[in-house]
Amino acid sequence: MPYDDLRGFLDTLDKEGQLLRVAEQVLPEPDIAAAANAAPRLGDAAPALFFDNVKGFTNARIAMNVHGSWANHALALGLPKETGAKEQVAEFARRWEAFPVEPEWRENSPWAQNTLEGEDADVFRVLPLIRLNDGDGGFYIDKAAVVSKDPDDPEHSGKQNLGIYRLEVKGPRRLAIQPVPMHDIALQLKTAEERGEDLPVAITLGNDPVITIAASTPMKYEENEYGLAGALRGAPAPIARAPLTGLPVPWGSEVVIEGVIEGRRREIEGPFGEFTGHYSGGRSMPVIRVDRISYRTDPVFEHLYLGMPWTECDYLIAANTSVPLFQQLKADFPEIQAVNASYTHGLVVIVSTKKRYGGFAKAVGLRVLTTPHGLGYATTVIVVDEDVDPFDLPQVMWALSTKMNPAEDLITVPRLPVVELAPQAQTPGIVDKLVIDATTPVAPDRRGTYGNPVRDLPETAAWLTRLQALAARR
Repeated sequence: MPYDDLRGFLDTLDKEGQLLRVAEQVLPEPDIAAAANAAPRLGDAAPALFFDNVKGFTNARIAMNVHGSWANHALALGLPKETGAKEQVAEFARRWEAFPVEPEWRENSPWAQNTLEGEDADVFRVLPLIRLNDGDGGFYIDKAAVVSKDPDDPEHSGKQNLGIYRLEVKGPRRLAIQPVPMHDIALQLKTAEERGEDLPVAITLGNDPVITIAASTPMKYEENEYGLAGALRGAPAPIARAPLTGLPVPWGSEVVIEGVIEGRRREIEGPFGEFTGHYSGGRSMPVIRVDRISYRTDPVFEHLYLGMPWTECDYLIAANTSVPLFQQLKADFPEIQAVNASYTHGLVVIVSTKKRYGGFAKAVGLRVLTTPHGLGYATTVIVVDEDVDPFDLPQVMWALSTKMNPAEDLITVPRLPVVELAPQAQTPGIVDKLVIDATTPVAPDRRGTYGNPVRDLPETAAWLTRLQALAARR
């Protein structure tokens, strides 16, 4: 049964033993962020955290690490919590085949219970804001799904955008946003500014878990994230119309903040501890003016800790980065077997493929760099044979150790685009990229001595099943 709001998912996490309620009083800083930093280190079944006794706040309710383990991610997709990463990626890809499942409009949204407008629309009155890392430039809202539309084609449902962008709180009614140039909202803002207009936005917080997954998926510009959410849910995603902007927002959100990105206005934003495990510096970024806040009574503030991987962010964007790349590559090259782009939002991508002819693997690696996501993120691509599992790092390291000859198997492509947050870029936004061919050469490419590979014994698979059964009975 799909979840229509965050609270329903938290109830399931609680029943499944995947929600840890912290009853004792905690400090807003550093306790909450430090706990969320520590939680994923409990392993692939780490729980979500719920704080409702925060010193200095009245009725604050803060949820952290909601997507922060493979167990929680599986439950978000309606799978058994024991489902592993590789299986979840495969199931994600299978459900993608149903895309799009159109959303359904609903009335009486829970977020419509309370309203603040105009000068009263003060985010500090609604959200228990905290800093996540001690070097952050201020308070951030970093797990909100931001809704916007293409100003030139506002009725085109595919050209609406639902994306997760970091938001720095600059004042009671001011938020700085970082629209990365390769993201949809940056294109829409550019269009609005060329027209001399502001860009209306609706910022939605505390969403059902699949909405958050869809909002953080790198989709094509004309692909509707609500359509993906429906495919992942196996049922239409419920949406409602935001009262001020008219934008389609998730029906079950805890908070909906409406306003505009003010055209041609910039302020310094940052620094911020990012998904790369490094701080991004201060940059001149667009500013949102808040005009209306709608919210549930005693809203749950869902927050996201980012830092040195793995954190919740890495679990959230692992499957939904791998699958779009897989789908796009598979359309061009049916030989593609699997794609693992789980590492640091796909800055490294591992592709398993069959080969048609010599040089084929290198061509596949170069194609990764020209996908919509690869343009801005993939900096290193490792291509391995079809019998190497890209989700099994010891196998990948074996391929690198025995298949890759640096004299012929490394392709460096200079000065390609990359997200400005990538710390390895000497010039922000520009980096040299690398394709590593760690596959077995096929004709007419003849090199190395790969004629006598060691294969699994025929009885190995049966013995694996027997040993697993024996271990389970211990």
